[in-house]
Amino acid sequence: MTNPLRRLRSIKVKLSIVIVAAVATTLAVNEIGIYLNFRAGFRAGVAALIALLMVQLMSRGMTSPLRSMERAATAMARGDLDERVSVTSKDEVGRLAVAFNLMADEIAEVDRQRRDLVANVSHELRTPISALRATLENLDDGVVEPDPVLIATMLAQTERLQRLVTQLLDLSRLESGGTLLHRIRFPVADLLEAVADEGSLQAPRITFTVDVDPSEQAVYADPERLHQVFANLVDNAARFTPDGGEIILRARPYDHHLRLEVLDEGPGIPPEAMARVFERFYRTDDSRSRDAGGSGLGLAIARWIVDLHGGRIRAEQRDPRGCRMVVELPLEA
Repeated sequence: MTNPLRRLRSIKVKLSIVIVAAVATTLAVNEIGIYLNFRAGFRAGVAALIALLMVQLMSRGMTSPLRSMERAATAMARGDLDERVSVTSKDEVGRLAVAFNLMADEIAEVDRQRRDLVANVSHELRTPISALRATLENLDDGVVEPDPVLIATMLAQTERLQRLVTQLLDLSRLESGGTLLHRIRFPVADLLEAVADEGSLQAPRITFTVDVDPSEQAVYADPERLHQVFANLVDNAARFTPDGGEIILRARPYDHHLRLEVLDEGPGIPPEAMARVFERFYRTDDSRSRDAGGSGLGLAIARWIVDLHGGRIRAEQRDPRGCRMVVELPLEA
């Protein structure tokens, strides 16, 4: 049965209507009883019973979301995160039910991300640990002899583990708000030149170009954290840029912000993946090996650091090919 008060947007108005209707019903029944010459006690009892039934019917729709929330909260406490509340009104209780459903959706999404994070971390850790264990078992059994290539392989796997653990700790501190920024005003060109020099050492077959205009442009930020951002962006760009290609690091003031770009000549990012590249452990190409594709945490860390600075970061397609990573930071504190 449809509740006639469902469309009202204020529970105060609903309660007022219920009270007035109950009083009016009581008076009407009393008058009818007097007309029919019923005794006063009988009139009062019938009037109270009819008023009570009417109040129960009219208030049922007002309290049903609260009962649904109680059942849903109990189910969620048991671990059932799929329970939701039916919204049957537009008043404060109905809006509370809508907010409850939004909260339940967010809890379910956080739980999904937690499970994905555990699964991804387990997979990332298992691969280098398995490789190290197999190599060490072969050495222990005398199957292979230690040589420089073998030692270098083991060292590479150990460094990969160290990078992953460091990135996980960084991401944990950033998400928990435990990282403080140490902001100073410094020249942007110094930062980009340092990042380009590091990139040249890691990818000597790629040309790195720094373009800052004006050349003395400065920014008020944490230089160490921004260096971490652009080191991650350049590392990704170098991973996808072919030998002989060019990576450009550019900085320009734009609308009270400093716009910094990292442009590569790789295959670019598919349009459907643009919004997801900053998610933890997300890869645009699942077929790419873990070693070649990185840990999938660098861009997530970069996003958190940029957000802490009050800036924005996004990925764009570059014409005719390649990717443009854009970081916009406020010029003033």
